[in-house]
Amino acid sequence: MIGATHSRRMALLEAPVAPRTRTGSRAGFWAVAFAFAVAMAFSTVPAPLYPLYGFSTFTVTLVFAAYAVGVVASLVLAGHVSDRLGRRRVLVPALGLELVAAVLFLAGDSVPLLLVARFVTGLGVGMITATATAYLHELHAAERPGAPGTRFEVVSTAANIGGLGLGTLVAGVLAQFVTAPLRTPYAVFVVLIVAAVAAVTLAPETVRPSGAYRYRPQRVTTGRGPAYLAAATGAFAAFSVFGFFTSVAPGFVAGTLHQPSRALAGLIVFAVFGGSAVAQTLTTALSARSRTTLGLSAQAAGTTALVSGMHLASLPVFLIGGLLAAAGAGVLFKASIGTVAALAAPQDRGAALAGLFLIAYVALAVSALAIGLAALVAPVVTVMTWFAVALLVMLTAVATLTRRPS
Repeated sequence: MIGATHSRRMALLEAPVAPRTRTGSRAGFWAVAFAFAVAMAFSTVPAPLYPLYGFSTFTVTLVFAAYAVGVVASLVLAGHVSDRLGRRRVLVPALGLELVAAVLFLAGDSVPLLLVARFVTGLGVGMITATATAYLHELHAAERPGAPGTRFEVVSTAANIGGLGLGTLVAGVLAQFVTAPLRTPYAVFVVLIVAAVAAVTLAPETVRPSGAYRYRPQRVTTGRGPAYLAAATGAFAAFSVFGFFTSVAPGFVAGTLHQPSRALAGLIVFAVFGGSAVAQTLTTALSARSRTTLGLSAQAAGTTALVSGMHLASLPVFLIGGLLAAAGAGVLFKASIGTVAALAAPQDRGAALAGLFLIAYVALAVSALAIGLAALVAPVVTVMTWFAVALLVMLTAVATLTRRPS
């Protein structure tokens, strides 16, 4: 999800770039951006629909965790192969996995089927985020040689994080105003994914495969020292917030806050991810330390307001807290990426960043499952209070470690 991968571009972008016309690169850039946004949007389609399935909080978090497991597996096993096989050769099959998942969602609504569908979605997303991010960078460079990467940064963030929010908005609106709310959103995305595949097939390839390719899983490493530990803890805390909003939050809004509108649920998650994307874009010029301080402050304040809104059963307070927490989480995660990239040696950067994303997506699964399990024995508001305490402890640890010398 979340994104997963402005980081990996710093390792992936070293692939050889094939010479192409600027016109072809421009069209290819926007074709890949469209496909990237569609894939990320599809990954969050179920979020506003979970209350309609009638599942318990634990079941919802279990289904959500299947997605995170799929992403982790894909990042380790296939997230790097486009460096050698070619971006388009990996992106098209990855989009094919998303199409398979959409068909599975259309086939039924049993828990086993949804678990498989979400796992397959995760497999596709793990391949797409790394590949599409690198692809966009290379197409941008081919079209605008020597130009700053501002357009690439803005577009890739919008497609990645913005796409996550867009999926919930589209699904929520469709579920609210059309028939067959558990089928129509997936049917729409079948069409969009097919269009994305067609668009990518027309994009120029940017990697020339060289020689025989001997497959190996992505090497994953973790760094040492206070700076790396701060970055890893910050990534864990940031993705824990994202996990809450794409699993438990829509059900809480529908149940405890008595707001059953699917459109509203989709709008809330859209606003959360949109705020995160905007915050990441606006803080690009800041140093990693400044982003860390800003992200910590915003996430801590937002988490406190979020839980206060849950205790008060106040939708406005809940939403303001969520927006602030997600914006802080986005900035904090971006700072973590910058820290790890700066600490790692060039030859180890890809492995180090893969380790950071592994930690982030483990947080996505663990936080969702922990909330679901705790909700079996305690009210959701109580569970979220303890969840907020745990987040604040992690944020305090990040602040403390950041002040220590590396």
